[in-house]
Formats: sequence, structure tokens, C-alpha cells
Amino acid sequence: MQESDGKRIQWVSHMVRIRDDRDQAAFAALFAHFAPRVKGFLMKSGADASLAEECAQEVMATCWHKAHMFDPARASVATWIFTIARNRRIDVLRKQRRPEPEDLAWGPEEEPDQADVMALQQESEQLGQAIKELPEAQRELIQKAYLGDLSHSEIAAQTGLPLGTIKSRIRLALERLRHAMK
Repeated sequence: MQESDGKRIQWVSHMVRIRDDRDQAAFAALFAHFAPRVKGFLMKSGADASLAEECAQEVMATCWHKAHMFDPARASVATWIFTIARNRRIDVLRKQRRPEPEDLAWGPEEEPDQADVMALQQESEQLGQAIKELPEAQRELIQKAYLGDLSHSEIAAQTGLPLGTIKSRIRLALERLRHAMK
């Protein structure tokens, strides 16, 4: 057996011990090996050292908290950890690119036009009905993504569904909602 195969088996064993027994020694070994590699990966992808360090810590904490979601039949431990790191980096970039809120107005705002209020209320009711009519699998993902404000990777982690499936279902649901709102 090659050294790399032996290491892969060792890391799977560590993940199983973390998942089943909350084994801190197994986690410490996993952390010591992967945390510096994750930090390096994040720095190569453009993160500064402090952000990479922070993200690496969060990635390893995710490994501890979500060890039950690791499936050795779907990915190696390294692939699983680096996928979490990649998704975390994407989430950080999204947050950094969000525009800052406009200056808050002081004092009371003028009352909206009653016709606008009625139109918005009708559109909201129409949208609510359209969401209710979605297939359950699509409706749940739309609610998690837009009402629960979860990223696609967070939904994947929560549901155990592949990321591609989540994206496809959300895209199909949004298309149905567009047609319903015409």
C-alpha cells in the first residue's frame, strides 16, 4: 500500500473518531496537518495572512461541528476540507463585495402612496401563493436561500444534498416564480 493511501485511510479513521467519539486527539492531528495547508491555499487564492488564518480556523471548526456530514464514499478527507475552505472563501468574498448601506435618513420618512402599498401587498400575496405551489423540494430550498438567508454551500451542508442539485432546484424554482408573477 502506498504512503498516500495509508494517510488517506488514517484521515478517514480520524474523521470517524471525531464524528463518533468527539475524539479531541484525532481532531488535533487533523488540525495540525490541514490548518496550515488550508491557510496556504487561501493565501494563494488571494486572502491576506490574517484573513486566511481566520478562515482556516473557521474551516477546521466546521470540520469538528459537521464531522457527521463527512462521507468517505463521496470524497477524501482532504477534498472535503478543501471544499469547505473554498466555499468559506467564496462566502467571505461575497460579504466583502456587498455594498455599504446608504446614509440613514434622520427624521420621519414621508408616507408611501396608497396605490403603491396596495400594489406591493397584492404582489406579495401573489408571490406567497406562487411559492406555496412550488414542488416541496424546490420550496424548501427557496425558503432556506431567500428567507433563511443561507448560501448554497450552507444549504448543502445542512441538507446533505449535492451543491449542483441545490443550484438546479433553486434555478428551476425561480423560473417558475418568474412565470407565476407575470
